[in-house]
Amino acid sequence: MQTLPRPSRWQDIALTALAPMVWGSTYIVTSELLPPHRPFTAALIRVLPAGLLLVLAMRRLPAQQHWLRLLILSALNIGAFQALLFVAAYRLPGGLAAVLGAIQPLMVMALAWWADGKSPARSTLAAAVAGVLGMALLLVSPQTVFEPIGIAAAFLGAACMASGVWLTRRWQLDLPVMALTGWQLLLGGLMLAPLAWWLDAPLPSLSAAQGLAYAYLCLAGALLAYALWFRGIARLPTVAVASLGLLSPLTAVVLGWALLGQSMTGMALAGLVVVLVSVLAVQWTAAPSR
Repeated sequence: MQTLPRPSRWQDIALTALAPMVWGSTYIVTSELLPPHRPFTAALIRVLPAGLLLVLAMRRLPAQQHWLRLLILSALNIGAFQALLFVAAYRLPGGLAAVLGAIQPLMVMALAWWADGKSPARSTLAAAVAGVLGMALLLVSPQTVFEPIGIAAAFLGAACMASGVWLTRRWQLDLPVMALTGWQLLLGGLMLAPLAWWLDAPLPSLSAAQGLAYAYLCLAGALLAYALWFRGIARLPTVAVASLGLLSPLTAVVLGWALLGQSMTGMALAGLVVVLVSVLAVQWTAAPSR
Protein backbone atom coordinates (compact mmCIF):
# COMPACT_ATOMS: atom_id res chain seq x y z
CA MET A 1 0.00 0.00 0.00
CA GLN A 2 1.43 3.36 -1.09
CA THR A 3 1.22 6.01 1.60
CA LEU A 4 1.75 9.73 1.84
CA PRO A 5 5.39 10.48 2.75
CA ARG A 6 5.88 11.14 6.45
CA PRO A 7 6.42 14.77 7.59
CA SER A 8 10.18 14.27 8.13
CA ARG A 9 10.47 13.00 4.57
CA TRP A 10 8.73 16.09 3.25
CA GLN A 11 11.35 18.12 5.12
CA ASP A 12 14.07 16.12 3.37
CA ILE A 13 12.32 16.73 0.04
CA ALA A 14 12.05 20.49 0.67
CA LEU A 15 15.72 20.82 1.63
CA THR A 16 16.87 18.75 -1.35
CA ALA A 17 14.67 20.80 -3.68
CA LEU A 18 16.60 23.95 -2.75
CA ALA A 19 19.67 22.61 -4.60
CA PRO A 20 18.19 22.49 -8.14
CA MET A 21 16.40 25.76 -7.52
CA VAL A 22 19.73 27.43 -6.75
CA TRP A 23 21.27 25.75 -9.81
CA GLY A 24 18.43 27.12 -11.90
CA SER A 25 19.61 30.64 -11.07
CA THR A 26 23.02 29.85 -12.60
CA TYR A 27 21.79 30.69 -16.08
CA ILE A 28 20.60 34.21 -15.38
CA VAL A 29 23.66 34.97 -13.22
CA THR A 30 25.96 33.72 -15.99
CA SER A 31 24.26 35.55 -18.85
CA GLU A 32 23.71 38.84 -17.03
CA LEU A 33 26.65 39.24 -14.64
CA LEU A 34 29.69 37.11 -15.48
CA PRO A 35 32.45 38.07 -17.94
CA PRO A 36 31.56 36.54 -21.34
CA HIS A 37 32.98 33.39 -22.97
CA ARG A 38 34.67 31.87 -19.92
CA PRO A 39 32.61 28.74 -19.06
CA PHE A 40 35.43 26.66 -17.60
CA THR A 41 36.73 29.53 -15.48
CA ALA A 42 33.22 30.06 -14.09
CA ALA A 43 32.92 26.35 -13.28
CA LEU A 44 36.36 26.33 -11.63
CA ILE A 45 35.67 29.38 -9.45
CA ARG A 46 32.35 27.90 -8.48
CA VAL A 47 33.59 24.58 -7.13
CA LEU A 48 37.29 24.68 -6.18
CA PRO A 49 37.19 27.27 -3.34
CA ALA A 50 34.09 25.61 -1.86
CA GLY A 51 35.79 22.22 -1.99
CA LEU A 52 38.92 23.54 -0.26
CA LEU A 53 36.85 25.12 2.50
CA LEU A 54 34.89 21.95 3.20
CA VAL A 55 37.88 19.59 3.07
CA LEU A 56 39.86 21.79 5.47
CA ALA A 57 36.87 22.16 7.78
CA MET A 58 35.96 18.45 7.89
CA ARG A 59 39.49 16.97 7.95
CA ARG A 60 38.22 13.55 6.94
CA LEU A 61 40.11 11.37 4.44
CA PRO A 62 38.27 8.85 2.26
CA ALA A 63 39.09 5.17 2.77
CA GLN A 64 41.90 4.00 0.52
CA GLN A 65 39.69 1.56 -1.38
CA HIS A 66 37.17 4.32 -2.17
CA TRP A 67 39.47 6.73 -4.03
CA LEU A 68 38.68 5.42 -7.51
CA ARG A 69 34.95 5.63 -6.90
CA LEU A 70 35.37 9.12 -5.45
CA LEU A 71 37.25 10.23 -8.56
CA ILE A 72 34.49 8.87 -10.80
CA LEU A 73 31.78 10.61 -8.77
CA SER A 74 33.79 13.86 -8.77
CA ALA A 75 34.11 13.72 -12.55
CA LEU A 76 30.39 13.04 -13.12
CA ASN A 77 28.80 15.21 -10.42
CA ILE A 78 31.23 18.12 -10.55
CA GLY A 79 33.92 18.23 -13.24
CA ALA A 80 31.99 17.21 -16.35
CA PHE A 81 28.60 18.44 -15.16
CA GLN A 82 29.78 21.93 -14.21
CA ALA A 83 31.81 22.37 -17.40
CA LEU A 84 28.84 21.35 -19.56
CA LEU A 85 26.44 23.41 -17.47
CA PHE A 86 28.34 26.64 -18.09
CA VAL A 87 28.91 25.88 -21.78
CA ALA A 88 25.13 25.57 -22.12
CA ALA A 89 24.51 28.62 -19.94
CA TYR A 90 26.71 30.81 -22.12
CA ARG A 91 25.22 29.57 -25.40
CA LEU A 92 21.49 29.17 -24.73
CA PRO A 93 18.66 31.10 -23.07
CA GLY A 94 18.31 29.99 -19.45
CA GLY A 95 15.14 27.99 -19.81
CA LEU A 96 16.27 26.18 -22.94
CA ALA A 97 19.70 25.51 -21.44
CA ALA A 98 18.07 23.79 -18.49
CA VAL A 99 15.23 21.96 -20.23
CA LEU A 100 17.23 18.89 -21.19
CA GLY A 101 17.81 18.33 -17.49
CA ALA A 102 14.16 17.36 -17.44
CA ILE A 103 15.08 13.95 -18.84
CA GLN A 104 17.30 13.22 -15.85
CA PRO A 105 14.64 11.25 -13.89
CA LEU A 106 14.05 9.04 -16.93
CA MET A 107 17.79 8.46 -17.27
CA VAL A 108 18.02 7.43 -13.62
CA MET A 109 15.10 5.02 -14.06
CA ALA A 110 16.75 3.57 -17.16
CA LEU A 111 20.03 3.04 -15.27
CA ALA A 112 18.26 1.34 -12.39
CA TRP A 113 16.29 -0.83 -14.80
CA TRP A 114 19.32 -1.79 -16.89
CA ALA A 115 21.89 -2.31 -14.11
CA ASP A 116 19.78 -3.35 -11.14
CA GLY A 117 16.84 -5.02 -12.85
CA LYS A 118 14.45 -2.69 -11.01
CA SER A 119 11.63 -1.58 -13.26
CA PRO A 120 10.00 1.67 -12.10
CA ALA A 121 6.42 1.71 -10.87
CA ARG A 122 4.06 2.72 -13.65
CA SER A 123 2.78 5.66 -11.64
CA THR A 124 6.32 6.95 -11.03
CA LEU A 125 7.25 6.51 -14.70
CA ALA A 126 4.06 8.30 -15.82
CA ALA A 127 4.76 11.20 -13.46
CA ALA A 128 8.35 11.53 -14.73
CA VAL A 129 7.21 11.49 -18.38
CA ALA A 130 4.59 14.13 -17.56
CA GLY A 131 7.37 16.32 -16.16
CA VAL A 132 9.32 16.08 -19.42
CA LEU A 133 6.22 16.94 -21.45
CA GLY A 134 5.50 19.83 -19.09
CA MET A 135 8.99 21.23 -19.69
CA ALA A 136 8.43 20.93 -23.45
CA LEU A 137 5.21 22.93 -23.14
CA LEU A 138 6.97 25.46 -20.95
CA LEU A 139 9.53 26.24 -23.64
CA VAL A 140 7.44 26.05 -26.81
CA SER A 141 8.00 29.38 -28.50
CA PRO A 142 8.55 30.53 -32.11
CA GLN A 143 11.44 32.70 -30.82
CA THR A 144 13.33 29.77 -29.30
CA VAL A 145 16.84 29.49 -30.76
CA PHE A 146 18.37 26.01 -30.91
CA GLU A 147 22.18 26.22 -30.77
CA PRO A 148 23.68 22.75 -31.42
CA ILE A 149 26.73 22.95 -29.13
CA GLY A 150 24.68 24.38 -26.26
CA ILE A 151 21.98 21.71 -26.65
CA ALA A 152 24.59 18.92 -26.80
CA ALA A 153 26.24 20.30 -23.65
CA ALA A 154 22.91 20.49 -21.81
CA PHE A 155 22.02 16.92 -22.80
CA LEU A 156 25.42 15.50 -21.81
CA GLY A 157 25.30 17.43 -18.54
CA ALA A 158 21.97 15.81 -17.71
CA ALA A 159 23.45 12.39 -18.49
CA CYS A 160 26.45 13.05 -16.22
CA MET A 161 24.26 14.19 -13.34
CA ALA A 162 21.89 11.22 -13.74
CA SER A 163 24.83 8.81 -13.68
CA GLY A 164 26.32 10.61 -10.69
CA VAL A 165 23.06 10.48 -8.73
CA TRP A 166 22.64 6.77 -9.41
CA LEU A 167 26.25 5.86 -8.55
CA THR A 168 26.31 8.06 -5.44
CA ARG A 169 23.31 6.20 -4.04
CA ARG A 170 24.58 2.81 -5.24
CA TRP A 171 28.08 3.11 -3.76
CA GLN A 172 27.28 5.11 -0.58
CA LEU A 173 30.86 5.96 0.37
CA ASP A 174 31.63 5.92 4.08
CA LEU A 175 31.98 9.70 4.50
CA PRO A 176 29.84 12.35 6.23
CA VAL A 177 27.79 14.38 3.76
CA MET A 178 29.89 17.53 4.14
CA ALA A 179 33.16 15.62 3.70
CA LEU A 180 31.80 13.79 0.64
CA THR A 181 30.66 17.12 -0.80
CA GLY A 182 34.01 18.78 -0.11
CA TRP A 183 36.13 16.05 -1.69
CA GLN A 184 33.97 15.92 -4.82
CA LEU A 185 34.09 19.71 -5.20
CA LEU A 186 37.85 19.76 -4.66
CA LEU A 187 38.64 16.90 -7.04
CA GLY A 188 36.16 18.13 -9.63
CA GLY A 189 37.69 21.61 -9.42
CA LEU A 190 41.18 20.21 -9.99
CA MET A 191 39.85 18.46 -13.11
CA LEU A 192 38.48 21.78 -14.37
CA ALA A 193 41.69 23.76 -13.76
CA PRO A 194 43.55 22.65 -16.95
CA LEU A 195 40.48 23.40 -19.10
CA ALA A 196 40.15 26.90 -17.65
CA TRP A 197 43.88 27.52 -18.13
CA TRP A 198 44.07 26.29 -21.74
CA LEU A 199 40.68 27.14 -23.22
CA ASP A 200 39.46 30.34 -21.52
CA ALA A 201 40.84 33.85 -21.79
CA PRO A 202 42.28 35.37 -18.59
CA LEU A 203 39.77 37.12 -16.38
CA PRO A 204 39.53 40.90 -16.76
CA SER A 205 39.35 43.21 -13.77
CA LEU A 206 36.11 42.29 -12.05
CA SER A 207 33.43 44.74 -11.03
CA ALA A 208 31.81 44.47 -7.61
CA ALA A 209 28.73 42.88 -9.19
CA GLN A 210 30.83 40.26 -10.99
CA GLY A 211 32.76 39.45 -7.81
CA LEU A 212 29.51 38.99 -5.91
CA ALA A 213 28.14 36.81 -8.72
CA TYR A 214 31.15 34.48 -8.49
CA ALA A 215 30.82 34.40 -4.68
CA TYR A 216 27.13 33.48 -4.99
CA LEU A 217 27.89 30.67 -7.43
CA CYS A 218 30.57 29.32 -5.09
CA LEU A 219 28.89 29.61 -1.69
CA ALA A 220 25.26 29.03 -2.63
CA GLY A 221 25.57 27.20 -5.94
CA ALA A 222 28.30 24.80 -4.86
CA LEU A 223 28.90 24.59 -1.11
CA LEU A 224 25.27 24.85 0.07
CA ALA A 225 23.49 23.30 -2.92
CA TYR A 226 25.70 20.24 -3.25
CA ALA A 227 25.63 19.58 0.50
CA LEU A 228 21.81 19.55 0.37
CA TRP A 229 21.84 17.46 -2.81
CA PHE A 230 24.08 14.70 -1.46
CA ARG A 231 22.15 14.75 1.81
CA GLY A 232 18.98 14.13 -0.18
CA ILE A 233 20.56 11.30 -2.17
CA ALA A 234 21.43 9.56 1.09
CA ARG A 235 17.89 9.92 2.52
CA LEU A 236 15.45 9.74 -0.41
CA PRO A 237 14.74 7.25 -3.21
CA THR A 238 17.02 7.88 -6.20
CA VAL A 239 14.16 8.61 -8.60
CA ALA A 240 12.60 11.06 -6.15
CA VAL A 241 15.86 13.00 -5.95
CA ALA A 242 16.34 12.99 -9.71
CA SER A 243 12.81 14.30 -10.31
CA LEU A 244 13.59 17.32 -8.16
CA GLY A 245 16.07 18.27 -10.88
CA LEU A 246 13.02 19.46 -12.85
CA LEU A 247 12.96 22.46 -10.51
CA SER A 248 16.20 23.72 -12.08
CA PRO A 249 14.80 24.50 -15.55
CA LEU A 250 11.56 25.61 -13.94
CA THR A 251 13.47 28.15 -11.82
CA ALA A 252 15.45 29.31 -14.85
CA VAL A 253 12.26 29.96 -16.83
CA VAL A 254 10.51 31.76 -13.96
CA LEU A 255 13.56 33.98 -13.31
CA GLY A 256 13.79 34.83 -17.02
CA TRP A 257 10.12 35.79 -17.01
CA ALA A 258 10.28 37.78 -13.76
CA LEU A 259 13.61 39.57 -14.20
CA LEU A 260 14.25 39.73 -17.94
CA GLY A 261 10.71 40.13 -19.23
CA GLN A 262 10.81 36.89 -21.23
CA SER A 263 7.35 35.94 -22.44
CA MET A 264 5.28 33.20 -20.85
CA THR A 265 2.19 32.18 -22.84
CA GLY A 266 -0.86 30.30 -21.65
CA MET A 267 0.68 27.06 -22.92
CA ALA A 268 3.84 27.80 -20.93
CA LEU A 269 1.81 28.39 -17.80
CA ALA A 270 0.09 25.05 -18.35
CA GLY A 271 3.51 23.44 -18.68
CA LEU A 272 4.62 25.03 -15.42
CA VAL A 273 1.65 23.51 -13.60
CA VAL A 274 2.29 20.11 -15.19
CA VAL A 275 5.94 20.16 -14.07
CA LEU A 276 5.06 21.05 -10.48
CA VAL A 277 2.36 18.37 -10.32
CA SER A 278 4.71 15.77 -11.80
CA VAL A 279 7.43 16.54 -9.23
CA LEU A 280 4.94 16.13 -6.39
CA ALA A 281 3.55 12.96 -7.97
CA VAL A 282 6.99 11.37 -8.19
CA GLN A 283 7.67 12.20 -4.53
CA TRP A 284 4.35 10.58 -3.60
CA THR A 285 4.65 7.45 -5.76
CA ALA A 286 8.32 6.89 -4.88
CA ALA A 287 7.57 6.89 -1.13
CA PRO A 288 8.39 3.56 0.50
CA SER A 289 5.43 1.25 1.02
CA ARG A 290 4.38 0.24 4.50
